[in-house]
Amino acid sequence: KTTVLSVRKRPDFSASGQWEVVTETRGVRESHVFDAVMVCIGHYQEPYLPLASFPGIESRFKGQRLHSWEYRDVQAFRGKRVLVVGIGNTGGDLSVELSRVAAKVFLSTRSHTWVISRVSDQGFPFDMVSTTRFNSLLDWLLPSALTRRIKFRKFNSWFNHTNYGLASSKSSKFKMIINEELPFCLLSGTVVLKPNVKEFTESSAVFEDGTTEENIDVVLFATGYNFSFPFLEESVRSAIDDNRSLYNCIFPPQLEKPTLAIIGLIQLTGSIMVGSEMQARWVTGVFAGWNKLPPPSKMMAEVLKRKPPVKRNPSERENLKMSFISYVDKIAACAGVKPSVWRLLLTDPQLGLAIFFGPCSPYQYRLGGRGSWSGARAAILTQWQRSLQPLRTRVPAGSSGSSSGWCWLCLLALPAALTAAWLFSKPPLPGWSPRAALQV
Repeated sequence: KTTVLSVRKRPDFSASGQWEVVTETRGVRESHVFDAVMVCIGHYQEPYLPLASFPGIESRFKGQRLHSWEYRDVQAFRGKRVLVVGIGNTGGDLSVELSRVAAKVFLSTRSHTWVISRVSDQGFPFDMVSTTRFNSLLDWLLPSALTRRIKFRKFNSWFNHTNYGLASSKSSKFKMIINEELPFCLLSGTVVLKPNVKEFTESSAVFEDGTTEENIDVVLFATGYNFSFPFLEESVRSAIDDNRSLYNCIFPPQLEKPTLAIIGLIQLTGSIMVGSEMQARWVTGVFAGWNKLPPPSKMMAEVLKRKPPVKRNPSERENLKMSFISYVDKIAACAGVKPSVWRLLLTDPQLGLAIFFGPCSPYQYRLGGRGSWSGARAAILTQWQRSLQPLRTRVPAGSSGSSSGWCWLCLLALPAALTAAWLFSKPPLPGWSPRAALQV
């Protein structure tokens, strides 16, 4: 029940690094002095409602319009004709949920979208199968056109996205969402996919392909969010365009003292919770003096390398996206907790192979360094079996719970893993790149 009204530097900030924080609780304001501040509000803060991009939505349309941020449950949409604008994870989830009670749901999108199931190979969760160091290495080594072709073939093995109007394998720009039910809703007709909206009339939506849907009762915008930090003082707030304005997407580099950290202003290909936790582990180490940062001049130079010459629209979320493993590994190295796959392959091959080919789960960052956990090794080696344990409510006759296949795979993959780790450990030659090496 406490609201932060302002976070400002103390007059002696250049020497103390302290902040004055004004809060309000039930109408009572208080001022506090803190040695350091972590801003952990993420990037889902202000609903982004691009009404100017949809002519007629404000001047002519008589129905109801709202942002997904205002959505609570399906009851208010029962029996209505609903248009959902935006096919991110939110738009997909809302379309499926509303299709159970609405008279009709239309889902409007202007982008190529690949729909993935949470249930992946052999029934394991998708992120356990896909988020591995081995897959990350392949993405790094192989040409992007080839990796896209492999991914598209994999995605289309579930259903052909072109037949459903979702995506074409010829597109170079695309997004992925997780949704098991959306294909079935499209197949049954309870959700109808439409292109981008051209304009609105009093009760209908006209789409860019020339088609019109009449009697639209509700337009639900699943168009994402903007981020902002209105409580930060202007000198700090104005310098944060996006996460590329921050050193390692965390520290404002222009500050004389590194006592302010922005946590969660990232969009990873994996778990945001794991990434944010790793950020917090490093940041608290910096605040406590365990971890050291470069001088502000070096941090600023590093930031300027990452920032594009043209400022992007704050609604574009591409600038927040990063590879999960590469980013978390980078922050883990700063915190001194990144696992050495090469060393583990030599000293503990079973664990090294499990880390290289298995899920890049948070246990890997608890094997050593500050905050290590004695149970991390066992947790890594048993995570496949523990994932299936809740399903073992009935074991069919003649089935085997042996994991010998996984053991044999690990033994066969050992030479490849050693070679890959050796390549990672060698400094690159001047002018060398993995794609150039492949071409040679």
